[in-house]
Amino acid sequence: MAEEATVKIYRGDNESGEMVEYKIPLVPGMVVLDAVHTAQAMQAPDLAVRWNCKAGKCGSCSGEVNGKPKLMCMDRMDKYPDGEPITIRPMKSFRVLKDLACDVSWNYEVNKQIPAFKMQDTGGEEPKFSQEEADRVQEFRKCIECFLCQNVCHVLREHDKKEEFGGPRFFVRAAGLEMHPLDDENRLGLLKDELGLGYCNITKCCTEVCPESITITDNAIIPLKERVVDEFYDPVKKLLRIVFPK
Repeated sequence: MAEEATVKIYRGDNESGEMVEYKIPLVPGMVVLDAVHTAQAMQAPDLAVRWNCKAGKCGSCSGEVNGKPKLMCMDRMDKYPDGEPITIRPMKSFRVLKDLACDVSWNYEVNKQIPAFKMQDTGGEEPKFSQEEADRVQEFRKCIECFLCQNVCHVLREHDKKEEFGGPRFFVRAAGLEMHPLDDENRLGLLKDELGLGYCNITKCCTEVCPESITITDNAIIPLKERVVDEFYDPVKKLLRIVFPK
């Protein structure tokens, strides 16, 4: 293992910036976030970076390392070739406040649009559901809101459709509610119209970057798409809506 590494870190804001090079000493077990903190401590005290737990559970330290979305606290330095610079940038899909810190507040505005859990009326009987039904929605609860899936989604990253598209993180949240065996709220119209589920063309890039290994595309987005199709595009249901309008 080399004694030092070269890291190039983005310094600036959403309007302008540059990649600044830092030489940092390496220690065994160092992760990219450690490298950023070392540069901050030794050479750049005004360097802005978000972090909290340093254990891959808070989702705060998302960034792009050598062009790939990563949780910096889980990305080991020793996996990169000795002598080659490591580039560290903020997430591309969000406005840069300063250096590696992005403004992700838009995500919380999307979250406000999703109706909360609504308990079914069981008529006074004890609610029951199977272990299989419980397991199905449990996966979606693992999300740590790192927003790496939002960052790589081409609808947001390349086309900036934030006004029309909720993004994979919130399809995961909606799926956890819609597939809950005791939930009685209908969010399909919201998913179809306000959250733009139809924009997703299931490239699975969101699934590939999820640090919690949530199968976002296959287990959340595709089942939601199927429900929307059944609700709004099934020819029999369309005919019934015409014959028996609400």
